[in-house]
Amino acid sequence: MKLIRYGAPGDEKPGVIAPDGMRRCLAAVIDDLAGENLSADALARVATLDHEALPVVDEAERWGAPVSGIGTFMCIGLNYADHAAETGAEVPAEPVLFMKSTGAVCGPFDDVILPPGSQKSDWEVELGVVIGRRASYVSEEDALDHVAGYCVVNDLSERAYQLEGTGQWVKGKSCDTFAPLGPWLVTKDEVPNPQELGLWLEVDGHRYQDGNTRTMVFGVAHLVSYISRHMTLRPGDVISTGTPPGVGLGQKPPVYLAPGQTMRLGVERLGEQQQTTVDGATLAR
Repeated sequence: MKLIRYGAPGDEKPGVIAPDGMRRCLAAVIDDLAGENLSADALARVATLDHEALPVVDEAERWGAPVSGIGTFMCIGLNYADHAAETGAEVPAEPVLFMKSTGAVCGPFDDVILPPGSQKSDWEVELGVVIGRRASYVSEEDALDHVAGYCVVNDLSERAYQLEGTGQWVKGKSCDTFAPLGPWLVTKDEVPNPQELGLWLEVDGHRYQDGNTRTMVFGVAHLVSYISRHMTLRPGDVISTGTPPGVGLGQKPPVYLAPGQTMRLGVERLGEQQQTTVDGATLAR
């Protein structure tokens, strides 16, 4: 299934992409795509519905992030060896964990707001993993049993905030709108092998990133197991699994985002996003 959320920010409703390709409303069935509604049993009940009999969502409705109530937004740094090389970092011996503010989450087609004064905002296409079942000290063999599904993530970064001054990754990754998710949450039954997915990103039509999850240093099952040994993962939590090479920081010379540019990105089987960058200084109050 391809599960969606739609509507104004803060007032999104759950939905599904029906076999006819239309967005259909699930609000009469579940209150949101969050928490226990992401469990295997809950998703199985939704799957048995006649999706084409559900109400059609108006085409004008905004696309929201496809999961709500995110408690932990965990990210993995330097998880593609070729990306580590382009940034001048060593390939890590174990996963590099950092968190992203859940306040950064936005819809897949929302504008991306460049922070006022930002000079080094950057892009990162990533495979997102959404947890569907509580995970604490789970084995790698059982780890995927705790996954509800997958989605596209643009893990935007302000490199000066991240690497200069006090050099805090969380600060550089957590600006408002710096985590577009979606367009949909694809249930794991439609992704038999998360380590065989192409992913790509373009800025103004120029393709900067073109990779495949098979080159991840640590695969999805390993990441879920590893993280669960350090903290409990709960339904609705998101893991952004790292980015392939081609980020702006890795260009020679580096290339960063400016207002008025268009990012387009996608992951095989998981759909595409598109965002326009806007100057946060014009929005500041």
